[in-house]
Amino acid sequence: MADSEQKQNEQNSEATLSRMSRRDALALTSALAALSVGASEPAEAIGHRGPDKAGKKFNKGPQAPFDSIRDWVACLEANGLVMRVPRIDQDRYHATALFFSMTDMYSTYASPTVMFEELKVDGEWMKGPVIGNISGHWFCECLAWGLEPDWNSYHNSYWKAMDYLGDMLEANSGQYPQIPPVAMERSEAPCKEVVLKGDEIDITSFPFLKTNPADGGRYINTGSHFMVDPEMGPNFGTYRCQVRGPREIGVNPEPNQTNNKMLMAAKERGEKYAHISIVIGQDPITWMISGTRIALRFGKNPKPIDELAIAGGMRGKAIDVVKSEDSDIMVPAHAEMVIEGTVDLTAPMKPEGPFGEMFGYLGQFKEENFWMTINTVTHRKNPWLMNAFTGMQKGSITAPFESLYTRFLRRQIPNLVAYHGPQYSMGVFHMAIDKTGPGQGLEAGKKVVSGFGVAKIVIVLDKDVNVLDQREVIAAVGARWQPKDAFYVLDEGGGLFTDPSQPKYGRTSKIVIDATRKWPEEGGKENFAKSNRALLEEGAPDAFAEVQAEYMNLLRGWMS
Repeated sequence: MADSEQKQNEQNSEATLSRMSRRDALALTSALAALSVGASEPAEAIGHRGPDKAGKKFNKGPQAPFDSIRDWVACLEANGLVMRVPRIDQDRYHATALFFSMTDMYSTYASPTVMFEELKVDGEWMKGPVIGNISGHWFCECLAWGLEPDWNSYHNSYWKAMDYLGDMLEANSGQYPQIPPVAMERSEAPCKEVVLKGDEIDITSFPFLKTNPADGGRYINTGSHFMVDPEMGPNFGTYRCQVRGPREIGVNPEPNQTNNKMLMAAKERGEKYAHISIVIGQDPITWMISGTRIALRFGKNPKPIDELAIAGGMRGKAIDVVKSEDSDIMVPAHAEMVIEGTVDLTAPMKPEGPFGEMFGYLGQFKEENFWMTINTVTHRKNPWLMNAFTGMQKGSITAPFESLYTRFLRRQIPNLVAYHGPQYSMGVFHMAIDKTGPGQGLEAGKKVVSGFGVAKIVIVLDKDVNVLDQREVIAAVGARWQPKDAFYVLDEGGGLFTDPSQPKYGRTSKIVIDATRKWPEEGGKENFAKSNRALLEEGAPDAFAEVQAEYMNLLRGWMS
C-alpha cells in the first residue's frame, strides 16, 4: 500500500471515529468504568473469585479458531469457566436473579459462562441450553485467540490479548486482515439439520426469554441480522427482537445503524419488502463483530466490506458459509439457528418495547418499529441459544475493538498510554496519558468527548494508574483531582440513544475530569507526593516477585 493511500485510510478512520453510533458504543466501551466508590466491581485479583488455577494446564478442550459456539463453550468448560444450571424457573425470573447474584459475588469480569439446561418459560418447561455471559470472563480475551491466559492475573491476561491484536494491526497497516468466507455444501451445513417452513414455525416454542418483568415481552436479543444492500454490500449487526407471535418478531436497528440505513434505502427505492436472515449461536469472533465497529466504513458512500472476511482474517481461518433458504444472503454454516423473514416496507410500523437496556435501566417504549414475518427457520438438532442479560454482563470480547481504537486515538493523542471501558457501567471512559506538561490532561479529554458519542464522562489519569482497575481509578480521582479547575463541560453533544438521563433523544452533556497530578503551572504542588505502592516498588523492588514465589499457593487457596 502506498504511503499516501495508507495515510488517507488512517485519516478516514479518524473521521469515522467522530460518527460512532450505538453499535460502535457496544464495541468501543460497551460500558465504561463506574464512578461510584461503592461500585461492586473489584480490583485485580490473584486467585480470587475465578476458576481454580492450582495445577492449571493450557490447551484443555477445543482450541482456537472456534467454528461453533459448542467448540467455544467446550474450551471454556475445560478451563473451569462454565457453570451449568440443570433447571430454572424463568417465569419467576430466577435466571435473571441468579445472574445478578453471580455478578454481585464474582464481579462482571470474573463470572463464569452460565448454561441453563432446562427453563420454565410461559408455563412450559423447555429444553435448552440457554447460555449467558458467553465471553464475560477476563480469560476469554486470551482463549479466543489461542493464547494462554496469565492464570494469576486477570489484567495481565487482558493486556496480553491487547498486545496480540495490536501486533496484528501493526502487521496489516492498521486494519485487521481478511480471509474471504468459504461456501459449504448445504447438506453439510450444521445449521440446516432441521428446516421449518410457514405454519410449521412457532418461534415461541423455543426458550427465548423475558429477561425482566418490565420488558415488553420475550426477546431474541443475541441474533446477528444479516442483510445485503446493492450499494452498501453485506452487513450484519445485533439488534433486539421482540417476539410478537409464532411467526412475527420486531427488528430494532437505531436510525444511525447500518441495517436501519439499508431498510430505509430499500424503502426509498420503492421496494415492497426486505429480506433478513437472523443468525443465533455464533462463534465468538463472529459474535464480537456483530456488536462492534470492527469494519470501518469511510465517507458518505463507503465501499462494501464483508465483515465475515474480517472474522476469518482475525481468527486465521475462513468462516464457512451457506446460502439462506429464501434469499441469496450467506450465513455462517456452523450457527445454531437461522431465522429468515421479510420486513414489509409498505405496511405501518408497530409499537415495540420497552426493554431493559445496556445502561442497566429500562429502555423506552417505541410507538413505531419495524416488524418481520418469519418464513423459514433452520437449526441444528437441539439448538443452543444465547440470551443477553443486558446491563448485567459483558457482551463479547472487547480487546479487538480497544486495540483498534487505541491505535487511532494515538494519532490524535500521541502521549496516550492506555484507555479502557469496562462493561459494568455505560458512558464513563478511563484513559491514561504520559503527562509531560501542563494542560495535557484536559486537552486529551476534550478530544475524546468532542469526537466520541459514547464518551459522556472521561477521566484522564497519569500513566501509573491501571485503567483496568476501578479501585485505582477512583483512588486517583480522590487523591489527584481538584474539582475547582480541572474539568471541562460540553453542554451538548451526541450520545447513546439508550442513556436514560438524556433530556433530548440522542443528545447529552459531557464532562472531562482531569485526575492527573497537577503541575505548578496548573495550581498544583511543586512536588506531588508519591503513592505508597510506588514507594514500596522503589524501596523494595524484589518484594512482589518474592511474594509471588513464596505465597502464591496460599493466595490461590484462601477461599477453600
